[in-house]
Amino acid sequence: MRKVLHEDLIYEILAAVGEIPRGKVASYGQIARLIGRDNNARLVGNVLSHAELYGSYPCHRVVNHAGRPAPNWPEQQHLLEREGVQFKPNGCVDMKRFRWEC
Repeated sequence: MRKVLHEDLIYEILAAVGEIPRGKVASYGQIARLIGRDNNARLVGNVLSHAELYGSYPCHRVVNHAGRPAPNWPEQQHLLEREGVQFKPNGCVDMKRFRWEC
């Protein structure tokens, strides 16, 4: 049986993403921990992939734990660079410098 996401949970995730300051990034796991769902990084990614249905959120500020942007979203790197986020030669965000410390 497939679980249905409740809108409260969706908006809780999106609210946490909305708090990420310009020029900083957070990981999917970090957002999951912020909302008290430590092991639900994939859930966060799933919600963010449909975020446009719920309004405008800075989803481009969420990357994986290593700083890798979403694989099928080439604009994400450009959006982050416009905010001053720098990438390492391997294509990942420098998480030591740009991770949001919340």
